[in-house]
Amino acid sequence: MRLTTKGRYAVTAMLDLALHHGEGPVSLADVARRQDISLSYLEQLFARLRKKALVASVRGPGGGYLLGRGASEIYIAEVIAAVDEMVDTTRCGGRHNCQNNERCLTHDLWCDLSGRIFDYLSGISLGDLMQRRGVQSVAQRQGSALAVAADAAPAKPSCKSSRSRK
Repeated sequence: MRLTTKGRYAVTAMLDLALHHGEGPVSLADVARRQDISLSYLEQLFARLRKKALVASVRGPGGGYLLGRGASEIYIAEVIAAVDEMVDTTRCGGRHNCQNNERCLTHDLWCDLSGRIFDYLSGISLGDLMQRRGVQSVAQRQGSALAVAADAAPAKPSCKSSRSRK
């Protein structure tokens, strides 16, 4: 199956956003830290998600991203499609040129499997994923790890103490 990190990261980031939805706009920097995803990569993904209205951006201090709709109204297949990803189990990418530029013997089998996977992902919303016990425990662990890391970080000196006086 061809589902690259683009699709996986988009789903992971959207689920993170959904899990922190009640906290106001979520910064991509926080998502990047919690999910160990490059911030610049998330920015590219969220530009595409914003174009499909799956997220909305909030500018200014305390800004970030919010879900474009309720978590139970955003389906995993939509997220994957929004970042130009395909769920495809064929070797040819659906171009019917799997074997010597011709259709292979098992092409229809793999096309049918791709369809079933897409149908499965079309029936699962972010809200559904949020209800899973495993998702909740991982989210709690990630939140705790982020808080511990923030507490362990050295305090930034204030402007007053870092200036030299004459």
